[in-house]
Parts: sequence; C-alpha cells; structure tokens
Amino acid sequence: MTDQIYVDGAWRRPASGETLPVVCPSDGKEFARIARGGAKDIDAAVAAARRAYEGPWGKLTALERGRLLMKVGVKIAEHAEELAQLEARDTGKPLKQARADMVAAARYFEFYGAAADKVHGEVIPFLAGYTVLVKHEARGVTGNIIPWNYPAQMFGRTLAPSLAVGNAAVLKPAEEACLTSLRIAQLCHEVGFPPGTINVVTGLGEEAGAALAGHPGVDFVAFTGSPQVGTLIQKACADHHRACVLELGGKSPQIVFEDAKFESVLPVVVNAIVQNGGQTCSAGSRVLIQRSIYERFTAQLAERFARLRVGSHEMDLDCGPLISAVQRDRVARFVRDARAARIPVLAEAQLAPGVPAGGYYAAPVLFGNVPLDHELACEEVFGPVLSAIPFEDEADAIRIANGTPYGLAAGIWTTDGTRQMRVAHAMRCGQVFVNGYGAGGGIELPFGGIKKSGHGREKGLEAMREFSVVKTIVINHG
Repeated sequence: MTDQIYVDGAWRRPASGETLPVVCPSDGKEFARIARGGAKDIDAAVAAARRAYEGPWGKLTALERGRLLMKVGVKIAEHAEELAQLEARDTGKPLKQARADMVAAARYFEFYGAAADKVHGEVIPFLAGYTVLVKHEARGVTGNIIPWNYPAQMFGRTLAPSLAVGNAAVLKPAEEACLTSLRIAQLCHEVGFPPGTINVVTGLGEEAGAALAGHPGVDFVAFTGSPQVGTLIQKACADHHRACVLELGGKSPQIVFEDAKFESVLPVVVNAIVQNGGQTCSAGSRVLIQRSIYERFTAQLAERFARLRVGSHEMDLDCGPLISAVQRDRVARFVRDARAARIPVLAEAQLAPGVPAGGYYAAPVLFGNVPLDHELACEEVFGPVLSAIPFEDEADAIRIANGTPYGLAAGIWTTDGTRQMRVAHAMRCGQVFVNGYGAGGGIELPFGGIKKSGHGREKGLEAMREFSVVKTIVINHG
C-alpha cells in the first residue's frame, strides 16, 4: 500500500503510474516504493475533500468529530511499536526517539479530539435591540504540507487541529520519509472517517507539493519546512488571497548565565542539538555562555560530546544518520568551512563500530568561540553541530540571542528569578524555556516563530484558531 495514494477513502495508483524509491538512511539501501503523485492527484484529492466538507464530514457535530479523533489516538497507541519501527527505518532516527514520537503522535489526536467541542463563541454587547454573536467556523479544505524529520508527529500536529474544527484536509508528506503518514492514514480509515475527509498524496515537492500550495480549491495552507520553500508557499497563497501558517526553522539560542547549575544544563544542551541528528526546527544550535564560566562549562560540555556515539536506527544510540546524502553533504560543508576558518573544534563524537556502510552519518561537532558574523552563528545547519559563543553580561546575551534572522525558540538558564523574567520578555521568538528546553512534544503549547522562522501558530488551542475563521452575526430583533 505504500506505493499508492489515499484519496476519497480509497487507495489508488497515482495518475502518473510512477513510483519513487524509499531509502533507509542507516545503510543507503532502497527498501520500499511510494507513489509519485502529481497535479491530477491533487485535483482529485481537493475535490474529494470539498465533497466531504460540504457533505458527511461537515454535517457531523463537534462531539462526533472529537470521538473519531480520539479513536485515532487509541489506534496509534495500539500500533506504537509497529509505527516506531517503520519511522526509525524510514528516517534513520534511533528507535527510542521513534517510540517517543509515537507517544506524541497519539497525544495530538487525544488533545484535539477532547478539544473539538470546546471551541466556544461569544456574545458582544451592542446597541439596544441587537444581539451580536461571534462564532468560529472551519475554513473548508486545508492543504497540509509536512517535512521529513518527524513524519508521524507532524501528521497529528497539522491534521488533528484542522479536523477538530471541521475542515477536510489534503496532506502532502515529504518524499524522503512518509511511510508512517500512509500507515496512520490507514488507521484513520479504519476508525470510520467519511471518505474524502483525509487525503494523502505522496510525491515530489515541486510536483505534488507545488500543486497543493497553488490549488484554487484549497482554503488554507499549513507548511513546515525551509524558509526558501516557505517563500514559494506564501507567494502561491498570495495569488489566491489565502491565509497560511509557516513554520520555517530557527537558530535557537540557549543562554547559560554564571549562576546556572551545570548538572542540570549540560545534558539538556547536548540533547537539544543531537536529538534527531540535529534535524529539528527548534534545535538548540547555539549555546551562549557567560564569559566568567565559559572555559569551565565548555570543558564539561566537550567531555559529553566526546562520549556521544552515532549508529544506525537499530543500534539505538545517541544519534542516528541524517535523512539523505544531500543533507549529510550539506552538514559536512558547514563543518568543513568552519574548520577552514580555523574555528576551534572543542569536541567531536565518533561513529560506533559496525555502522553500516552507505549510511548518511554525521558525527556531532562542538565548535568554540564562534564569531558572530560566521554562518555557524547565524544560519540553520539542521545537523548535530553546536556553536559555543561567550557573552559578557545580560545585555550582551540578549543582543547576541536576538541577532539572527530567525526567531523560533530560546532557552534561559539562571536561578535569578528577576533575570529569568527580564530575559524571557526580551527574547524575540515564539517560545522561551527557562531552566529547561523542549517539552516532550509540547502538544498543548502554542508553537511558531517570527522573522525568518515564519508566522502563525501550531500546537495548543492556538492551532485550532488558525484553522478556523471568525464570523460575526448581528441580529436586529427590535
């Protein structure tokens, strides 16, 4: 079934009749094929979604929608190990990470299933003899384009809130990793969603993805990916005067002040850059360290980096391979250029013995005293490369932290409560963590960026507001 698309409640061959290879990043070998969907398939999927929205799906109550979403959460939990094994092989991530991803994927459907009937409107006091109602309605048909780094999580993160408020959806997963998206679509089918409510079209971004982003029958687009593609998505939406949510990555700082407790900070800083091979939009790719503790902190950080081990998804080590040869070579270029610029390498992890030949491996690297004008300090690597940067005082830390084109997330490490609040308020980004970083998926927490990191919010109740429109009803009853 992996070589078919899911449209109007049925599995079918793509119009092209062609397929694309699915390669395991751990060994570089093909192990499956996916359908090469295109514009004709997107047309069919959008039409099916429209019929569902205007028909059976649109006639369900919010309670009924929520119950179906909750059933998907249960299904994912029941098939968690199967899905984790599939996700790990498809993306190369360690099995423990893939298992955690399935917990989060199920949680998205549980959260939004429970929230579906809690999107309340309001009554606005107005003129005598009038009642004014404000209600939230579905947009109609949403186009949901997701990346390859967290396919199962992203399936739930984008589809569950869209469906919860009553939209029908067409999902385009990344061609590099979409097997769990197809499997979860099958689970959705099993729980009884009306045909056309959920449609999944695999294929190349420049073919199926572009067709979905620019389709005149789509009412709203949600996209997670690179700023470059995000620009194309936004332009396509502008052609139809259509809103979109864009989450486009970051260069997120973790700020370590001199009063921070090293034993709490160090494991979190390491995990925030090696999790998923650093292929995380909110990866903590810059660690800003107060100069008075810089040498001592980086020495301990380097010790931890040197102990990291990289291996296949089955080895279940600290870090797996990157998603593709293209991504591996891109990360290698950043590292090579940094070495050529004589930026100090403080530590480098090692590949574990027995790593399969042909895999797309990149050992985590810690660079020190990274110049603020170097690309390592301001551009997203999307790999396990951490830049250590010293700062003098609070004002200097804020200046450096905000001094990139991105604004997605930030971490602040200090025991000074007043400093925590000052710096958190000064951060120019969408999420700020104090004495921690990341939140186990953070399903309930609004997530998104500013500047080059995009706009709009996913996760939490804010996502449901993004996927809906406000209607004002003014009643003159005398």
